Amino acid sequence: MTLGLTVALDGMGGDHGPETVIGGADMASVRHPDVRFLIYGDEAKMRPVLDAHPRVAAVSEIVHTDVSVAMTDKPSQALRRGRKTSSMWLAIDAVKTGKAQAAVSAGNTGALMAMSKVVLRTMPHVERPALAALWPTMRGESVVLDVGATIGPDAFQLVQFAVMGEAYARVILGVDKPTVGLLNIGEEEVKGTEQVKEAAQILREANLPIRFHGFVEGDDLGKGTVDVIVTDGFTGNIALKTAEGTARQVASYLRDAISRSWISRLGYLFAQGAFRALAKKLDPRSSNGALFLGLNGLVVKSHGGTDAQGFASAIDVAVDVASADLLKKIVADLEALDGLEQVAQRRAQTQINEESEAVIL
Repeated sequence: MTLGLTVALDGMGGDHGPETVIGGADMASVRHPDVRFLIYGDEAKMRPVLDAHPRVAAVSEIVHTDVSVAMTDKPSQALRRGRKTSSMWLAIDAVKTGKAQAAVSAGNTGALMAMSKVVLRTMPHVERPALAALWPTMRGESVVLDVGATIGPDAFQLVQFAVMGEAYARVILGVDKPTVGLLNIGEEEVKGTEQVKEAAQILREANLPIRFHGFVEGDDLGKGTVDVIVTDGFTGNIALKTAEGTARQVASYLRDAISRSWISRLGYLFAQGAFRALAKKLDPRSSNGALFLGLNGLVVKSHGGTDAQGFASAIDVAVDVASADLLKKIVADLEALDGLEQVAQRRAQTQINEESEAVIL
């Protein structure tokens, strides 16, 4: 149900600003006719674009501000300049005050995360938020997190990501008991960083509502081996950008191959339905929109360079998670982490003691 749902939009975010944001809202309004939009930004720049889209104009309200966050701003600069006045801050604040049930921005990722943490704060049991993306696979879709919010999480933070990602997969993928894997350089238990190995041990031994698969490797991302893949923001972001670049590369190869000869073009005519289906599957815009998990509110990050179609996909994510009451489900699952941090601390102390004994011996 989307009746009565309001989504706040950062109208000035991204590489293309109001044209992409309002154009995307117009496309999304076809799929979600009951959703309303609060669009924050420079009214002089946004009003002509909105007037050109009467369908979305009928369900939208512009809230003027002449302050916006640049894509090149550092998070600290964005907080100083845009605190309480920028289009990004106001869109997030609309979620906090209840004016909107979710916010969407294509703006600066670092600034969006910093502002979201300041305005919404993190949930109990969550130390750092994670950016969760939907990943097209051979089986359908998987949830991958973190794809850019937290660099260098410790073992317990990776466990938090696993719990939140599992809840997100249940809501967005409709899987009753999603499988969870930790991204690693191999499936063997001896491989990987200490943080990843420690997180795996906790997930195996703890009584959590998770079907832990174990370690997965890079090629498992495309295979869809598990429903949720957990990694750190550094690795996840590189994997995401690599996948998007590879999809564009393959699409370019196909276009070149089809236009190479008249026989190729003739073959395309007979198989154009299959080629269209493949192009749709390879199009990064269809899976655009990553959700910040672990906050007391819903904030979706759209790719900064996307077009209206891609921004509409990000709005779809916001509508889906807001309609499914995702936050309550995550809070309920996070309650299972009570006492788990103490378990992790005891394990760490045991390891220190064992290492000390080894040195003495």
